[in-house]
Amino acid sequence: MIEIKNISKTFYQKKQSFKALDRINLNVEQGDIVGIIGFSGAGKSTLIRTVNLLEKPDQGQIIINDKDFTQLSSKQLAKERKKIGMIFQHFNLLSSRTVFDNVALPLELDHVSRHEIREKVNELLKIVGLEDKAHDYPKSLSGGQKQRVAIARALANDPYLLLCDEATSALDPTTTQSILQLLRDINQRLGITILLITHEMEVIKAICNHVAVIDKGKLIAKGTLTEIISDKENPIIRQFINTDIMTIPQELNKKIQKEPQEGLFPLVEIELNEKVSVEELLSTIYEKYKIPYKLLKADVEYLGNSNFGKLLLQLQGETEENQKAIYYFNQNNIQNTVRGYA
Repeated sequence: MIEIKNISKTFYQKKQSFKALDRINLNVEQGDIVGIIGFSGAGKSTLIRTVNLLEKPDQGQIIINDKDFTQLSSKQLAKERKKIGMIFQHFNLLSSRTVFDNVALPLELDHVSRHEIREKVNELLKIVGLEDKAHDYPKSLSGGQKQRVAIARALANDPYLLLCDEATSALDPTTTQSILQLLRDINQRLGITILLITHEMEVIKAICNHVAVIDKGKLIAKGTLTEIISDKENPIIRQFINTDIMTIPQELNKKIQKEPQEGLFPLVEIELNEKVSVEELLSTIYEKYKIPYKLLKADVEYLGNSNFGKLLLQLQGETEENQKAIYYFNQNNIQNTVRGYA
């Protein structure tokens, strides 16, 4: 559906040049939700703005539904843009217009009849859950409600594509989750393709099927969410994934020893990967190797059929048995660290 081919963009300021995009190639399938993640200044916003040519690339092609947007006339491009909705971080609502009138604005500009506008706006407000706010003004709305109005407005012209430019960055975590759920519902209900940019991995994990990682204007990785999270060798990707050391419970931390001693058992921090499930790992330890254990802590996420995260186990078998478990971890590329003995 969307082909971003060899896109580059350089900005010039005070006789200095800055390459915001460097030969980017990315395909987005119809009906997909694709997240582009990167740190501030990586080129994310520039990239998403080239999709509808709000930012014209220096070279390359943007092909959407077999049309090369870089070759369209101004009139043709304006027509195509009507079917591409865009949501911004700061909502961009008109304070002098009601919720209803903000959503109606694109339809008014397109000279749609009043009757059709009323029907369409009421339908959209129902989709975003703001039927009772139709006559309110933006100043009386919460941040989440303002973004819902912006989403409804972006849907007014029945777009096939929704571009989200840091759409949840100004929202608190709870509101962020409700907006992301709304976007997923819209994707599933209306079949709209969503391309979003963010610097937060939690946003990516919440709704994206595919991910592209951008750094210093270059696309350094792309694939499914599982593939991206599994690539812990890439230093940029590692920075987006929680690699914090698990804290040891206070009652154990007081008596933990650095070296093995008689009567003490190893505390093993285990980093899960998509190849071994939590259930399989614990079952192998207890049923195959007959090693009793205590699960002290777990921080696990399920993405599709795969799980990621960390476990903190205390292996409570004999020394030789515990070593067998650690050998099993190593043989299956399960990263593990003995944090001490208690």
